Amino acid sequence: MSDAPISVYDYEARAKLTLPHDYWEFIEAGAMDESTTRRNRSAFEAIKLRPRFLRDVVNRKLSTTVLGTEISFPVMVSPAGGHKIAHPDGELATARGAGMSNTLMMLSTSSHYPMEEVVEAGTGPKWFQLYHRGYELTEMLVHRAEEAGFLAIVLTVDTPVPSPKERDVHNHYQNPFPQANFLAASEQMTAMSGADEAPNWRPAPVPSLTWKELEWLKGLTSLPLVLKGIRTAEDAHVAVESGVNGILVSTHGGRQIDQTMGAIEMLPEIVEASKGQAEVYLDSGVRRGSDVLKALALGARAVSVGRPLCWGLAVNGAEGVHGMLEVLRRELDHDLASCGQTSVEDLESNLVSVPVGWGPGQMYP
Repeated sequence: MSDAPISVYDYEARAKLTLPHDYWEFIEAGAMDESTTRRNRSAFEAIKLRPRFLRDVVNRKLSTTVLGTEISFPVMVSPAGGHKIAHPDGELATARGAGMSNTLMMLSTSSHYPMEEVVEAGTGPKWFQLYHRGYELTEMLVHRAEEAGFLAIVLTVDTPVPSPKERDVHNHYQNPFPQANFLAASEQMTAMSGADEAPNWRPAPVPSLTWKELEWLKGLTSLPLVLKGIRTAEDAHVAVESGVNGILVSTHGGRQIDQTMGAIEMLPEIVEASKGQAEVYLDSGVRRGSDVLKALALGARAVSVGRPLCWGLAVNGAEGVHGMLEVLRRELDHDLASCGQTSVEDLESNLVSVPVGWGPGQMYP
């Protein structure tokens, strides 16, 4: 009998046994009391499926497109930084694993392997996640990403100030590997010290990022622009009016600000505000195929996973990332059929039931 992991939680348990304590704590940590990190899960669990039966579900379609690029199922790899802490092959292994599952990988600015090497490492499509750290560094990164063959720029907007995790501060954690997309110049290292993947108790100030910088950024490249971290209908409306191509609804895994709603709670109002003018995706808290189905039913085009990719890496490198993704594929396919649905792109309305009061300004349980 095979002892291969059969759920994402199996990968989590095995990764915890594999990784050094400080590395594990860095991956798992959330901001402050980690309430948002926990709520990402409890909010998913508060949504219930409404299955329909006595239907022909023999033939099912899991493939979809994101910004016109086909992926084999609507689960992508989030731009978590610094994959070498989970496996020596780092982002190279992640790229291979995502490619094996024929899905998309988002590469972090703070990767441990250069973006050019990661593009070549796996067969799947790739987007480049961008931390704005001043005009000069940002322009350098965007031009390199476009030349390397990335298909979109994913701008993280939810880090206006640094947010060291308390677990990391207690552990005196420092990222043990250099950020490969930068030269060893001290000013570049200092500029990146406010990023999530380079925690310090007193990191460097973060350069201003406003809608004005967004206009400047769009002028740098012909690549589509996705905003990662939008959490309200108000900001989604401005984003769409500003001409962005996609919005990744995300709490950054609860790693930047605590005491917010879970990502899935924010999704419906952002989908409504986007009015079909920008694709909407979601990360933060996705652990089961049913989570994927719930997000799609509430209007997401696709979801992505962050911590689970690190768990897969720690367990078995590229094969572990691939295996983790295939667990989610199998579960999604099962739940799609069990709910009487045949295509992830054509889910019927009223597939899920959400708690009373979900919406901006409402009272939450």
